[in-house]
Amino acid sequence: MFLQTRFLTCLIAFLLSFPCYFFSHASPHFNDYLGKASGHNSPRTFINAIKTRELENWPWRKFGSKVGGRSLASLETINVNDYGAKGDGSDATEAFKKAWEAACSSEGSVLVVPKNKNYLLKPITFQGPCKSGITVQIYGTVQASADRSAYRSDIAHWLLFENVQNLVVQGGGVINGNGKTWWENSCKVNDELPCKEAPTALTFYNCKNLVVKNLKIQNAQQMHVSFENCVGVQASGLTIIAPGNSPNTDGIHVAGTQNIQISNSVIGTGDDCISIVSGSQKVQITGVTCGPGHGISIGSLGSGDTESHVSDVTVSDAKLSGTTNGVRIKTWQGGSGIASNIKFQNIVMHNVDNPIIIDQKYCDQAKPCKSQSSAVLVQNVLYQNIKGTSSSNEAIQLNCSDEFPCEGIVLQDINIQVGGGKAAKAFCNNARVTQKGDVSPNCMEA
Repeated sequence: MFLQTRFLTCLIAFLLSFPCYFFSHASPHFNDYLGKASGHNSPRTFINAIKTRELENWPWRKFGSKVGGRSLASLETINVNDYGAKGDGSDATEAFKKAWEAACSSEGSVLVVPKNKNYLLKPITFQGPCKSGITVQIYGTVQASADRSAYRSDIAHWLLFENVQNLVVQGGGVINGNGKTWWENSCKVNDELPCKEAPTALTFYNCKNLVVKNLKIQNAQQMHVSFENCVGVQASGLTIIAPGNSPNTDGIHVAGTQNIQISNSVIGTGDDCISIVSGSQKVQITGVTCGPGHGISIGSLGSGDTESHVSDVTVSDAKLSGTTNGVRIKTWQGGSGIASNIKFQNIVMHNVDNPIIIDQKYCDQAKPCKSQSSAVLVQNVLYQNIKGTSSSNEAIQLNCSDEFPCEGIVLQDINIQVGGGKAAKAFCNNARVTQKGDVSPNCMEA
């Protein structure tokens, strides 16, 4: 009897230890699957992440231990090659449409774009709503068609994700907008040509709980990535590049979007590295490296006498090099509304033309803009711990409206010099400024 009891005790202990042994010695294939499905590098980090409450609000929770009552291992993998894509540079648009339809209608899926393959796509919309959350794993290269006539039905978009919730787009692959032909036909390159719209490479419209990470996005036709009317966005680990002379190729554009975090990304293009326009709230930007380009901009706002609102924007721990602007707020005369509660903190600049600039008289058109009394109010803006060098003599330019002067502007611990260690200057017009700590150049001495 005693021996039977000992045997049963040992057997139970062995059976209880088996799951622990399995997870600690899982095969590389199982490890890779867990990492890919969850968006984490390993099952260990995936399991640890489940413990955090933050996951409850983000889409990768859909790819946790269960999806709609199903185990992680039962997630359906949908490979675009299984729907007719060849990955040899030939047109794969229809195959991607079919693969998306299958993923969107399934109870949790991973849509895979294989590595070491090149897929040519014409304009395509990945339409929601979908039955469950989706992870799109882009391992290979997705390349835009260079045939401009292919965009006749939708000149504004190339890749469009619309009305999708709990979406993850990741994988370390490449999205190539193949934009050269669009740049050559831009009125900003050749002023004899008419000004026409060009596609945004990657657009997320009306998406909720969205993660976009670990991708290289290059040579967009116009803007590279645009988040429009989205709620709950995390964008991280992005590399966005285009030639410094490519027109209107903003890196990341944020419009009408709330609760968005942009972090740990490298952006160098021919326009704003990041642009934030009307309707955007609670925007956090951290650890971004910018250059070449036009800097990090709020605006433009108020064009065409419109009403614009942007609030609660924080830009921190950024590095800007060789850009035409550093941190900028730009508004048109004649507009209305407010840009408020904005912080630029812990920023390093190297050889930047206009490191700190508020321009309430912005004008980006061939003809001079007429003077108007109305303006978008700029209010409660903090510039803190900003250091580096300016390629122009005026490192600080606050050119505010006569009728709606800038209010609540704080300069704290600023040290910007002209290259070679020369003292820079500040131009502060119609700006109500408070200075704290050591501030150079100094608005009070302007």
